[in-house]
Amino acid sequence: MVKERIILGIDPGSVIMGYGILRVLDNKPHLETMGVIQLGKYEDYYLRLKKIFERVLGLIDQYLPDELAIEAPFYGKNVQSMLKLGRAQGVAMAAALERDIPIFEYAPLKIKMSITGNGNASKEQVAGMLQRLFHIPQEAMLPQLDATDGLAAAVCHFFQTNRPTVEKKYTDWKDFVTKNPDKIRK
Repeated sequence: MVKERIILGIDPGSVIMGYGILRVLDNKPHLETMGVIQLGKYEDYYLRLKKIFERVLGLIDQYLPDELAIEAPFYGKNVQSMLKLGRAQGVAMAAALERDIPIFEYAPLKIKMSITGNGNASKEQVAGMLQRLFHIPQEAMLPQLDATDGLAAAVCHFFQTNRPTVEKKYTDWKDFVTKNPDKIRK
């Protein structure tokens, strides 16, 4: 039986919001799509928030994700920018909540670390790693790195929730030896 789940990843923004859809089949991730929501053309900030809500709902209704992975806002020097980013994130989260989709937040450092192994990696390094991981042709890469950042959130969530589990539990070495006699050399 094929197990499938779909993860929607979002990189929140009030000017450009990136997203990526990851389809996981038999515990193997496949890129479904990625893109950006262009919001800079709307002068009214509150109209931008409305458009975020509508577009995220549209993505949810189109791709039917099982989970939402979203980048958490980080504290920067500009408090106003952080507030705007937090509002954009909140509206995207509200859209997921509207459809009863569980939400998982990841710090930017955690996302970069899970994709590249370096929490200080650049957006270009994250995009390059995802391009190699999913064999994305150069011409399919978007100029806005927000799309790959949204995909990175989904991939990070996949990595965090698909750790191998050990079926056997052992209380101590004696218990291990008793349950695994074939692994002991004499």
